Amino acid sequence: MAGYLSETDFVMVEEGFSTRDLLEELTLGASQATAGDVAAFFVADLGAVVRKHFCFLKCLPRVRPFYMVKCNSSPGVLKVLAELGLGFSCANKAEMELVQRIGVPASKIVYANPCKQIAQIKYAAKHGVRLLSFDNEAELAKVVKSHPSAKMVLCIATDESHSLSPLSFKFGASLKSCRHLLENAKRSHVEVVGVSFHIGSGCPDLHAYTQSIADARLVFEMGAELGHGMHILDLGGGFPGLEGAKVRFEEIASVINSALDLYFPEGCGVDILARLGRYYVTSAFTLAVSIIAKKEVLLDQPGREEENGSTPKTIVYHLGEGVYGIFNSVLFDNMCPTPILQKKSSAEQPLYSSSLWGPVADGRDRVAEGLWLPQLHVGDWLVFENMGAYTVGMASPLGGTQTCRVTYAMSRVAWEALRGQLLPAEQEEDAEGMCKPLSCGWEITDTLCVGPVFTPASIMFCILPVPGSALVRLFLRLLPF
Repeated sequence: MAGYLSETDFVMVEEGFSTRDLLEELTLGASQATAGDVAAFFVADLGAVVRKHFCFLKCLPRVRPFYMVKCNSSPGVLKVLAELGLGFSCANKAEMELVQRIGVPASKIVYANPCKQIAQIKYAAKHGVRLLSFDNEAELAKVVKSHPSAKMVLCIATDESHSLSPLSFKFGASLKSCRHLLENAKRSHVEVVGVSFHIGSGCPDLHAYTQSIADARLVFEMGAELGHGMHILDLGGGFPGLEGAKVRFEEIASVINSALDLYFPEGCGVDILARLGRYYVTSAFTLAVSIIAKKEVLLDQPGREEENGSTPKTIVYHLGEGVYGIFNSVLFDNMCPTPILQKKSSAEQPLYSSSLWGPVADGRDRVAEGLWLPQLHVGDWLVFENMGAYTVGMASPLGGTQTCRVTYAMSRVAWEALRGQLLPAEQEEDAEGMCKPLSCGWEITDTLCVGPVFTPASIMFCILPVPGSALVRLFLRLLPF
């Protein structure tokens, strides 16, 4: 292991212990705390991140993953991904500082923001971050002046009209402008070494990936004609983080592999990267948030009465977090979070029309509505799954917690897989800089890609040969109850 992550960084989850058990313990402790100032916290399953990585290696074996720090910058996530050998895609100085603080070398950092401040370009130059992106003349001129030794990646626009979060209007050069930008870079003695693109999140159009890779091939040829040493293709991100996504990651990977075989065949000398955020962390984080206030509102509508003759009502619950903080996906992604009750309710309990609101005195701080819930009380906890993307570090001064505590957990099976299945970071890369698992990596992938890491498990030992050593004892299978 490279030493980024140690057992002191997380709770080791043993056989027979579940996520719900851990949540119940933590919510009970928060409820009993005399200060009562814990309104929300996360439980992060680092084992889920490990599983996602092995699945990525299996589905896209030619692609080297970089993690987009802005998606979730919590220390546990950064450490486990560094341990897995990922590179890091940073959007600003703060993110570069964060990953370098845990020991990530500058050679594994990409400054991938096409809109950079001059002071932050100088910071990248001073701290050895050499791979930067650009998509226009003004950005190129800033880099020429502040970081003349930088290696540049030209970011091209994509057809992402069907994406939930389209980016090409804001970022990306059109194909028509690429030759001019490459010529300008050549005149300025700046080396352009590759092409990048980014399909916005939630894009159901698989052809967009094929077309973008084909466009990148054209730009590669333009650059080669002008004398640029083009050898990096950056596929960007936008990959789904949930199993139930409209388009599955495996489907996207299949299309990408076919396009790579056609336009960038194996052995062509091109280092292929991808910058992933949601894919790694969405399903790994579960949020617990407390009810801090409630109000019953009578629905005074003529002719409407409940079966018992009472006036119908709706209940408004205020949570310790809202859309200006952790639940920002409601505003930006049109998400409708669905709560899970921490306390079990009986089938006989009546359900009431309910809505969830954040702590801000603002009519837009509405987390969810149209819910039917049993009677809840101040101090009760609600649980929300799949809360890992763009939530940690997103709290707003308008309301909600400024820092939300994260409790990291990992099963012993996942920990042993992390320790035993990857070479140390210094030995992970071959001459072309590609990450490669050991011979038994695919077997571990098949195991870790199914079933939650917290599922109580039986452990089966298997002995496999590993290059450089005699035999390695590995934990390979998770078997449910």
